[in-house]
Amino acid sequence: MTDIEKTGPADEPPVPPTPAAGPEAIKAIPVRHYGRYVSAVVAIAALVALVYAFSQGKINWGAIPDYFFDDRIIRGVGQTLLLTALSMVIGIVGGILLAVMRLSRNPVTSSIAWFYIWFFRGTPVLVQLFVWFNLGLVFEYINLGPIYKDYWSSFMTPLLTALLGLGLNEAAYMAEICRAGLLSVDEGQTEASHALGMSHGKTLRRIVIPQAMRVIVPPTGNEVINMLKTTSLVSAVQFTELFRYAQDIGSSSGAPVEMYFLAAAWYLIMTSVLTVGQFYLERYYARGSSRSLPPTPMQKIRANLLSLGRPSGGMA
Repeated sequence: MTDIEKTGPADEPPVPPTPAAGPEAIKAIPVRHYGRYVSAVVAIAALVALVYAFSQGKINWGAIPDYFFDDRIIRGVGQTLLLTALSMVIGIVGGILLAVMRLSRNPVTSSIAWFYIWFFRGTPVLVQLFVWFNLGLVFEYINLGPIYKDYWSSFMTPLLTALLGLGLNEAAYMAEICRAGLLSVDEGQTEASHALGMSHGKTLRRIVIPQAMRVIVPPTGNEVINMLKTTSLVSAVQFTELFRYAQDIGSSSGAPVEMYFLAAAWYLIMTSVLTVGQFYLERYYARGSSRSLPPTPMQKIRANLLSLGRPSGGMA
């Protein structure tokens, strides 16, 4: 007999189960912001038009590099920085004293501090400078008894006028900044330090002020930059600083506008350096309040360079 070969479903290889199809990947389409493109084009066009307008003006651009490092300009930069530093020292020291007086429970000292802040914040700096400069018309002598006596015109020099006008005005603003910083510290810190036997002055120095610096430093940095620019006003009371030297050079060289641009360039350089210093100072005092400190400019550059070297879609 001939064997009949049987074939059937049992002889077929098992078919593996089909895996369940997952959800289809979502293809995200970014939203187009046409307003951004239009505003960017308008801004670039305005910038190009401004540059073109200045390029067509009668400006001797070569005079700027010729006088950029002139001895008088460098001396003016030094005078500006010196005046800024001394005025801020007067303002910060006076501001701390006024803030403590303002927070005092003594109504006399608190009222005096309030009146000082109200007066100096309510009058322009230029007016204060002219008042100090022209007090010789009111007082012929300054008489401090056996300590000092002289004519007011000899005593009130342009430097002293500038320091009093800028420093005393700055103290009023620094008082409010310091007061806000002191109030930002929780009262429990003061109560705990008093419970440990610390005096009020020691509590301020070791407990309150170190914690208040996180709030005080940012606006103080802005005040330093603002003071650097405000020093240009003292040229009105015969003090020679950067702006006054630029004016004198512009008058003698016949290029006044060019010297104004030169002075503006120096102010930009100095304020940029101060801005970098302010960033690192804020970063230093933020150590106890932030879990992760903001990256420094060098860290940002390094991160951007490393991201350029990584292949797209994966990690290096």
